[in-house]
Amino acid sequence: MQRQEDFVSIEAALNRGSVYLAGEAVECTVKFRCLPSSASRQAQSLAWVSAQIHCQCHISESKVQLPVPGHRLSTEYENIRDLNNTDFIPSRGEKGDCVFSTKPKILCCDLQLLPGQCKTVVYRETIPKDAPPSYRGQAVKYSYKITIGAQRIGCPIKLLRVPLRVLVLYGLGDVSTFNVDEEFDTTNPFLAQSKTQNSLLDLAMQVLMTVTSKKSPNTYNISNAEGVVARFCLFKPAFKLGEDIIGTIDFSQSTVPCLQYSVVLQSEEQVSEECRRRPDQTAAISSHGKHQEFCLHLQKSHMILPIPLHVTPSFITDIVCLKWRLHFQFITSKEPVHEHVIPADESESAVWQGPESLPVDTLVWNLPIKILPTNPLQAACASVMRTNNTMKC
Repeated sequence: MQRQEDFVSIEAALNRGSVYLAGEAVECTVKFRCLPSSASRQAQSLAWVSAQIHCQCHISESKVQLPVPGHRLSTEYENIRDLNNTDFIPSRGEKGDCVFSTKPKILCCDLQLLPGQCKTVVYRETIPKDAPPSYRGQAVKYSYKITIGAQRIGCPIKLLRVPLRVLVLYGLGDVSTFNVDEEFDTTNPFLAQSKTQNSLLDLAMQVLMTVTSKKSPNTYNISNAEGVVARFCLFKPAFKLGEDIIGTIDFSQSTVPCLQYSVVLQSEEQVSEECRRRPDQTAAISSHGKHQEFCLHLQKSHMILPIPLHVTPSFITDIVCLKWRLHFQFITSKEPVHEHVIPADESESAVWQGPESLPVDTLVWNLPIKILPTNPLQAACASVMRTNNTMKC
């Protein structure tokens, strides 16, 4: 009877959830455990274990073409591989090309473990501030993973992957552009703290609070060829993931009857000109929420649209640009609609019967807005990504 071999179990777990800001340090605890499959007390060894963060870019060939035929999006990893003379290929078996990768770090060499013995190491790496965000679009996809490679002597390399989500907040390199105020300090005033420099996450939260908390109401007069349809007020132009977009619509001064309106939160994915498959290629529009209301004879109305935590904030790379907007549709009447006459005597009752048919027009209007990241800890609460993974080597 053939004797079963012992195995080394490798478990990787992210220490702080699956969502991080570009510029933050990611920590991943890697635990090695020798799993005996028999009564043998022989030690098991791993020749080496390395870890690396990499970002894969997968493009839709029907919508995107690279400027130079056969050009790869990045050759950074191939250069690292040649210099270090290693066969550790984190992106092996992954779709697309590697557009970003950190230098591989060796976690251990010639690790000897007796059956039942454990060893734990912590892998720590910083995501560059200029890295692209995680994104799943129609033309382009960016995905991040921590890949851990391990090899036993005389055996093939095995790879263990843990997915990450990366959010990008532009301008953190020059905080003065945001005019961060001390009144928005996110530190806890009830805890004794030393005068140390804030972490990047604390700084990012101050920036986000400064940009998104200041009210700056903007009013827009909406009209068509027949006259004024409505007046829309948006209380601020920038929002964080997870926030509600709130606006008011005033029909009191309108000269054109509005029967119904709808507001849709939309993302606009635009491929750069040099990467478009067709010269006349238009932007890809995706909808993420809708508010609809009948408004005939209303003086005022309001709209509320929640921003999902899983969507990607506005960003731009060499290949694609993502923008956000509010898409309005107003259904207006071409003819005057008589108002319901309220009886002077409260004891009397009356029923207003709406017209069976009306000739209508549709007015479409798009309002650009800014959507910024949120606290990664909040975004991680809504994430369905696994924060740990295990393999046997």
